[in-house]
Amino acid sequence: MFKQNIVDGRQKESPDYWLEYGNPWEFERHNTRYKVRFGGRIQQEGKKTRWIETEEIIAEAYDQIIPGFDTDATNTLRLWSAQASSEINLGKFNQGDYFAAVEDKNHSENVSRVLYPDDSTYSGRELRLRQEYFLVSATVQDILSRHYMLHKTYDNLADKIAIHLNDTHPVLSIPELMRLLIDEHKFSWDEAFEVTCQVFSYTNHTLMSEALETWPVDMLGKILPRHLQIIFEINDYFLKTLQEQYPNDTDLLSRTSIIDESNGRRVRMAWLAVVVSHKVNGVSELHSRLMVESLFAEFAKIFPMRFINVTNGVTPRRWLALANPPLSKVLDEHIGRTWRTDLSQLDELKQHIDYPMVNQAVRQAKFENKQRLASYIAQQLNVVVNPKALFDVQIKRIHEYKRQLMNVLHVITRYNRIKADPQAEWVPRVNIFAGKAASAYYMAKHIIHLINDVAAVINNDPQIGDKLKVVFIPNYSVSLAQLIIPAADLSEQISLAGTEASGTSNMKFALNGALTIGTLDGANVEMQEHVGEENIFIFGNTAEEVEELRRSGYKPREYYEQDEELHQALTQIGTGVFSPAEPGRYRDLLDSLINFGDHYQVLADYRSYVDCQDRVDELYQNPEEWAYKAMLNIANMGYFSSDRTIQEYAKYIWHIDPVRL
Repeated sequence: MFKQNIVDGRQKESPDYWLEYGNPWEFERHNTRYKVRFGGRIQQEGKKTRWIETEEIIAEAYDQIIPGFDTDATNTLRLWSAQASSEINLGKFNQGDYFAAVEDKNHSENVSRVLYPDDSTYSGRELRLRQEYFLVSATVQDILSRHYMLHKTYDNLADKIAIHLNDTHPVLSIPELMRLLIDEHKFSWDEAFEVTCQVFSYTNHTLMSEALETWPVDMLGKILPRHLQIIFEINDYFLKTLQEQYPNDTDLLSRTSIIDESNGRRVRMAWLAVVVSHKVNGVSELHSRLMVESLFAEFAKIFPMRFINVTNGVTPRRWLALANPPLSKVLDEHIGRTWRTDLSQLDELKQHIDYPMVNQAVRQAKFENKQRLASYIAQQLNVVVNPKALFDVQIKRIHEYKRQLMNVLHVITRYNRIKADPQAEWVPRVNIFAGKAASAYYMAKHIIHLINDVAAVINNDPQIGDKLKVVFIPNYSVSLAQLIIPAADLSEQISLAGTEASGTSNMKFALNGALTIGTLDGANVEMQEHVGEENIFIFGNTAEEVEELRRSGYKPREYYEQDEELHQALTQIGTGVFSPAEPGRYRDLLDSLINFGDHYQVLADYRSYVDCQDRVDELYQNPEEWAYKAMLNIANMGYFSSDRTIQEYAKYIWHIDPVRL
């Protein structure tokens, strides 16, 4: 990833030199190296296939230590660095062509130089494909090597190895395992496919078709010709099996084919994962239901037992014990310390919830965290915020479906209300944003610019003062999240219903005593079930209502014309109130909302959202009641521990039993 800088309100990317001073937790494994091959061609020798004339680079292992909590066990995360197979072309060097002499070395090492390269160009997409395969090939080779070292056979591979595909980026490991078993270890095609199906499982993380990874057949054939051949063979095997089961449904074959013939012949990586994996899971109950009803509906009919749900969770060790010492201290004093490894024990907080002393202690812990964040904002951004104000926080990657834009519209509406009646008793509020936009995502970067333009106007308006502040904290990271989340009063989880698979920041905020304002999307649905609908602020259309609105013909302009406050806010954006030097700066953003369909239905949910924010203000004026609801949120978050999540993966997907070390 890149380092995010904000220059004149715009996101600017620069390299993140995270290894500039070395990494004390990382160990280079010079003796663990594997050849990773690209390009070349396929040569058929009878039934044997050879992948020849390839370009080779070396993957060298680096082990990152991950210590356990309250145990002597230490795990390792194995990472890979790309090394050139030859350091220098001595012939070219001796001819005086010094740049060409090291060109191959640089080309090889580019694979692991920058994570997630910009894929808006052909060369960027090609580098990303090479990067994904580099990780996959080195890792699968390493798994097989370590397995053979232990067992001296590959016959028990399916009994000993589970490979979990976390989204589509590592799905090339399916044809890579097939290739290694067939080409290197003398498995028949059928034997290799049977083992591969038993080894792999897959987690889907998005229902949005544009976010599902596909690769052009031509590009895959150029860079990984053997793997494309294996993918074709898997697809052929699957479609023939399907044709036998459904002989009269020819459309089914095209809908479920791994090769998408309708969009310039592309390999659908999610389809490949579903066809081969023995289990496929979503990450919240709503997401898993929508997954089998929409995206993978055909596959769910073909493989009804393959799809399950495992709701995400977060680790209480990092996101409460480490991130929030003041609140952890309060919990330790009243329910003991063992909640760190058994989060269900937070339920015991309910026994103390009515005591004024506990209520005050929780409020004091929150205030200390807010003071800490306010100091950071003052030092880093030169913006002074009042820690007694309501801290309204939305921190996550910037994307249209996450609807930071709707949050901004409410901020502008609030600004307009204060301007209209500055003497009224307004609940002071600090709106905090953080998150990176993908470097090639124009609209997301435009939203960041708008947030900063709005902040510049509001924060410098003397009539507003401490009644409203807007802060965009640059270069969002886990470390920053550990500072921001404990300080939040209100957690913004406002994605369009049916678009967020789960979310985990919603859990982190609630665990730290923030109240949630959100749609019935992702894990918000289950959070409402656990904390109680009276202790969460829910607004907006449901996933079913979103689809019905689309089907019946959504007309965003009608909302714009009929809602006076919405009309005012959008008109201000469009006429340059927040960008006086360039009044037309946000014309295309406005068009996307009013004239081009408002795909994520910001305008449809705006009024419900603003009215819900009024309820937030009303409750915040009663600090004891707010803290009471915050404690109920904390006490009911036991289910959302990653320990529970991992136990479910182990039991229902990997079929392994935990061992105490």
